[in-house]
Amino acid sequence: MSAVAARESLWRVFVAQFMTSKLAVFGLVLLFICLVMAIFAPWFAPQNPFDIATLDIMDSKMPPGSTNMDGTLTYWLGTDGQARDIFSAILYGLRISLFVGFVSVTAAFIIGTAVGLISAYFGGRVDALLMRIVDIQLSFPSILVALILLAVLGKGVDKVIYALIAVQWAYFARAARGAAIVERNREYVEAARCMSLSWHRILWRHIFPNCIPPLMVIATIDLAHAIALEATLSFLGVGVPVTEPSLGMLISNGFEFLLSGNYWISFFPGIALALVVVAINLVGDHLRDILNPRNEI
Repeated sequence: MSAVAARESLWRVFVAQFMTSKLAVFGLVLLFICLVMAIFAPWFAPQNPFDIATLDIMDSKMPPGSTNMDGTLTYWLGTDGQARDIFSAILYGLRISLFVGFVSVTAAFIIGTAVGLISAYFGGRVDALLMRIVDIQLSFPSILVALILLAVLGKGVDKVIYALIAVQWAYFARAARGAAIVERNREYVEAARCMSLSWHRILWRHIFPNCIPPLMVIATIDLAHAIALEATLSFLGVGVPVTEPSLGMLISNGFEFLLSGNYWISFFPGIALALVVVAINLVGDHLRDILNPRNEI
């Protein structure tokens, strides 16, 4: 069997294994819907909630199902204190939350994997130094490190991404090192060394592909963690600015109105955030079961 045929066979088996879980399939479909609606928010949203010219302060804090003063637009999820349509604001906020999550996890994946592979391959003092840095990083709560960094860097989508990268890369480094240590003494690696291949080619062409399964599981779970952490930071007022609100900022905007009975301002963005995080976790949990090295794929 050729290498291409073997990969296709493994892929078919993987898809068949994934489809055995209805919850995982539901999570994947839900996540796909969220991605599509976030990417094409200008087409799905009945209103641009951040275009001041389209807002009418007379429509502020209207309950779900209300119609605007002109009778041309129905606010199915109500409006907030700035007269923004909650449904539209959720779609635009979802774009920011997913963008921050995907970019930060991708960058943390690249940085952490590189550190872990180098640490495992060279060992000795290099391994000791890099792993001590990882240990120090993991000894502090993620939200504490992110708060300190944002206090120094300030608000902004890019600043939040930098902070999330800083608190996530160590997880990938630890996982990549553990997987690479198992692979570095196998016969195919010894054969590559005997062929005088460069160390970086051995790492990325031979060892790294066999370390992908556990890293993908961590990436999926970390994506949900990154989105939730960004929402927490924005809710606390140190994350994204008001001009680029995420789901966390939308929840924060409605928090002050909860006691006055305007629950929908925070409630619906909170439901949207919970659905995204649950969908990602459903996919990640099933991936962990499928890619468990004790299970046959």
